[in-house]
Amino acid sequence: MTHPIPLEQMKAAHTLLAEYTYEKRPVVHGYANRTLHINLDNNTFSEKPVTQQMKDLFTGGRGFALKLLWDAVSPDTKWDDPQNELVIANGPICGTTAYAGSGKATVVTLSPLTDNVIDSNVGGYFAPFLKFAGFDALEIQGKAAEDVVIFIDGDTGTITIETAPLEMVDSHLLGAHLTRMYADNEKQQRSISVMTAGDAAEHIRYAIINATWYDVRRKEIRMKQAGRGGAGRVFRDKKIKGIVVRYSAMRGDSNGPANLALIRKAGKRFNREMTELDDKQNQMRKIGTANIVGIMDHFDLLPTHNFRYGSHDDTPNIDSDVWMQRFTQGMPDGCWLGCTMSCSHGVDGYPISTGPYAGQNVLVDGPEYENVAGLGSNIGNFDPEIVLELNFYCDTYGVDTISFANSAAFAMECYEEGIITKEDTGGLELNFGNGRAALELLHQMARGEGFGLIVGQGVMRMKQIFAEQYGADPTFLHDIGMEIKGMEISEYGTKESIAQQGGYGLATKGPQHDEAWLIFMDQVQNLLPTFEDKAEALHYFPMWRTWFSLHGLCKLPWNDVTPENNAETAEPAKVEEHVENYTWIHEGVTGIKVTPEDLLAQSERVYTFQKVFAMRMGRVGRQHDYPPYRAIGPVTAAEYASRAERYDGQLRDLVGVNPDTLTTEEKMAALRQYREAQYELLLDAVYKRRGWNENSIPTIEKLEEMKMDLPEVVAVVKSAMKTAG
Repeated sequence: MTHPIPLEQMKAAHTLLAEYTYEKRPVVHGYANRTLHINLDNNTFSEKPVTQQMKDLFTGGRGFALKLLWDAVSPDTKWDDPQNELVIANGPICGTTAYAGSGKATVVTLSPLTDNVIDSNVGGYFAPFLKFAGFDALEIQGKAAEDVVIFIDGDTGTITIETAPLEMVDSHLLGAHLTRMYADNEKQQRSISVMTAGDAAEHIRYAIINATWYDVRRKEIRMKQAGRGGAGRVFRDKKIKGIVVRYSAMRGDSNGPANLALIRKAGKRFNREMTELDDKQNQMRKIGTANIVGIMDHFDLLPTHNFRYGSHDDTPNIDSDVWMQRFTQGMPDGCWLGCTMSCSHGVDGYPISTGPYAGQNVLVDGPEYENVAGLGSNIGNFDPEIVLELNFYCDTYGVDTISFANSAAFAMECYEEGIITKEDTGGLELNFGNGRAALELLHQMARGEGFGLIVGQGVMRMKQIFAEQYGADPTFLHDIGMEIKGMEISEYGTKESIAQQGGYGLATKGPQHDEAWLIFMDQVQNLLPTFEDKAEALHYFPMWRTWFSLHGLCKLPWNDVTPENNAETAEPAKVEEHVENYTWIHEGVTGIKVTPEDLLAQSERVYTFQKVFAMRMGRVGRQHDYPPYRAIGPVTAAEYASRAERYDGQLRDLVGVNPDTLTTEEKMAALRQYREAQYELLLDAVYKRRGWNENSIPTIEKLEEMKMDLPEVVAVVKSAMKTAG
């Protein structure tokens, strides 16, 4: 990729606004023991100590980020207020090179999409380099007057804020140019990581942040995404063009471990499994997460046509075999040093056919499963070439693929239902399967014009717009709009898994699969027959998955390859041998011996704190925990007909109704009444297991039990209980 302006000219146009020098100190047992605060209103810097209480209650990573944001904002703060912060944190295990998946950052902010606190995790080298440069978290407050680059130089112990007027914003270009600009030579590019957004991030609500690493074999930058909730919009609203961190003194013990041998013991066990078992299991090193496309289709779980259906005859056109052929094979594709899972695949030299980069050959990072399912089947597109082009432009423009896919699919269904017309869309024919129209929506988002701007507001706001401006039935829009709490649902069908419906509905930030993924346990394996079983799973798995974000870890090495004897263990879904690995790693880094129960306790404290944070910002009550009905059952007659035998059987066996005497509308109404009542019972069971009251509010007793009864936290809970009645 070339830039129309030479690199030297771009750098010469920078103006230094502020510079800060800090003391370089080694990381000790996983912690840099300080955080960095930058205020862009006045270009000032400050360091904050990480106290023992902060470690004890908030652990690191997401916990640190939530606490810092809590302290910075008030209940009245909006996402675009200067007071709102963008907080990026790592975690004590982050930066470990002897165990796979140890390079994650967590981004926390007030969301333009959900109007509440969100977290989003991202790979690449940024999080480890930030820690080794000297900081457990970076919080950015205020707004710059013009586009700036923040440069954190861990080599020299200096931080600068510089104007950056000439660089193009799109991430695949900007990430590459900032990497070259701040590296002293080609070899040092591996020591640079950059965070950027893209042109669309200035116009839409679900914009992402890209984090880079330099691929020494390809000699190109690669990107991972903090994709959910619109952190990229906050990034650009603060006039941040890029955040660059440099750290060149990388070593295997840079994380200051207490017992490196114990970490290596766990790493050796896991690496053997990757070597011997990956090809027999999920083939993460050849296909990555896209390995499950065909599996989801087989079990009627692949979202198709705005989640109306769960499979399609054309799925083989976008299944795992297709991506294995397109991905460049035979390269270590890990997004952090030492990650043997190596699942960050890409398509090299892909020819772009539309938009500003038409005619250029690019590296497409991905697609991951979510991109294939969303940009593919959910919008009715089974052309892999269009999936790749959508994937590329979502990344470089800074667009969340999940939210974009669900928003486009929602618009397509509304178009086919006659709610919106070609006149409303500016001439776009938004039928399912029109991938070219979906591409044009993306280009409009980047240009800040056209119907793409409406789609870029997300499903929650589109429902309001379509009701108010086009006279659509709000109830129908609510039933088919696949969002909860303002965030679009991850790309898994949930109609036959009430546990997964709850996993999405109860998720604090919104329905993201990194919190709870229970479909196979519930629907396929039938391991959760009672509401108590489902509630226990909806306690354990969200808490366990939260733990990864506290420590700067990727969850994929936990369960995407498993020990040979895992199926014979008492609870295979927990992958208990890998949980044991994490207790070793935790002790190896921090020097503190822990049990699995100790790890869950770390998560439960932060999970509950985040729940209270959301309440503090106005989201109080049970009413926020419901998915749209399409996530529960059939909204339309066509949906019912597609699974009529199944639904008729459920009416007979579960509801006690003879479907032969009913019209389709009557069948749907009876089934809906039953399924919605079942969901209410699920909520009751989960609230009880979590120590929350019947209105989804954590009790004071629960806060005291987990030592999260800080005065400011208790005050929010008491106020919420009073408000909710």
